[in-house]
Amino acid sequence: MSLSELMLSAWLVMASVMLALWFIQTRTLNAGTVDVAWAFGSGAVGIWFALASLGESDARQWLVAAMAGFWGMRLGVFLFKRVMSETEDGRYRYLREYLGNKAQPFHFAFFQMQATWTLLFALPMWVAATAPGEGLAWTDYLGLAIYVAAMLGERAADTQLAAFRADPASKGKVCDLGLWRYSRHPNYFFEWLHWFAYVAIGATSPYWWVALTGSVVVYVFVVYITGVPYTEQQSIRTRGDAYRTYQRTTSMFFPWPPKSAPANEAEEPRLQ
Repeated sequence: MSLSELMLSAWLVMASVMLALWFIQTRTLNAGTVDVAWAFGSGAVGIWFALASLGESDARQWLVAAMAGFWGMRLGVFLFKRVMSETEDGRYRYLREYLGNKAQPFHFAFFQMQATWTLLFALPMWVAATAPGEGLAWTDYLGLAIYVAAMLGERAADTQLAAFRADPASKGKVCDLGLWRYSRHPNYFFEWLHWFAYVAIGATSPYWWVALTGSVVVYVFVVYITGVPYTEQQSIRTRGDAYRTYQRTTSMFFPWPPKSAPANEAEEPRLQ
């Protein structure tokens, strides 16, 4: 099956799934399901792309399929638990209130856009899986090492934030512990780092530039479009000056030692 046939068939499946979920959210008023479907869907499409044309590099294709599957499952389960524990993510709730009668048309377009993004995000996995050469090379092991480090880092960030929020003593405070002391979005950072695993594995592919471009696109979207901007806007709406202080002292994306708070803010409690 050619890549264009793979993409068309995957798009038809994901567009149908997103259409069904859009209808459901018109009843539940919880658009967070789109994130869950994107995570599971991207992992499933990644497996599909990796195993669609088993050939001389079977070991590599099975490795990439396992990586894609575990990544999608871990992220999907994490997001599912979060969606089920709240009425609706604050970002989507704000958009629903802000857009009013235009909210549902917007959500329809957004859900379908996410269906398309599952395909584009799975392309680096296809590049890695179809890299030439029998057996596993040192680039495959390098990619696996990057992948493991990214998965452990993202899990640690998610676990630290969940534990902080679950502690009654933390209510009304900003989480600046563990990895969150060095980055305001360590979960996003390690998620982005994960995509370089496919860059390393696909380094010998004639389409290596697709995997590298995918990592650049992920960075642009997370930092400037879909991830950090909406999260930070919501944090400022709910936490005000406390979060602005956090912004001034803590790196936005890349982990880095924090700066000292201004003298007139050093004693102020970090309230959420």
